Amino acid sequence: MKIAIGCDHIVTDVKMRISEHLKDLGHEVIDFGTYDKHRTHYPIFGKLTAESVVKQEADLGVVLCGTGVGISVSANKTPGARVALVRDTTSARIAKQQYNCNLIAVGGAVTGIDLIKNIVETFINTAYTQTDENEALIRQIDHVLESEDVHYTDDMFDLYLEKWNEGAYQD
Repeated sequence: MKIAIGCDHIVTDVKMRISEHLKDLGHEVIDFGTYDKHRTHYPIFGKLTAESVVKQEADLGVVLCGTGVGISVSANKTPGARVALVRDTTSARIAKQQYNCNLIAVGGAVTGIDLIKNIVETFINTAYTQTDENEALIRQIDHVLESEDVHYTDDMFDLYLEKWNEGAYQD
């Protein structure tokens, strides 16, 4: 299975450990970064990871930041992405089983590495249970993203990345 993964600078080391764990299990990992501890803006990595799943370049995705909150919110802005913020294996299982989530988000600074490994394995190994009720819920969830007020472009982060590369952002 192809798993897309992305994170912010706070949990790069956690992402690398999860990536290695996935490879040890026989999965192919598509790593969207970040790759070091230099301060980044996690929405970029959440978007890139979610887009790869939606475009079916990856089967599933995992996004991480300190708490998982910020990157889950940003990844969920990608049309077609259903990202669940999970902190335990039960939530990971339900996210996939009932809501057919295609990505999960985890807080790498607030969740232990062994638990994250279990969460990711549970998510990957759980099958979606197709029922009329689950399908109706998913249609309702997906309909929220069809608002006329939502406008996405493929180059929406280009200006920010250009400014970042020029050193415009000083934290």
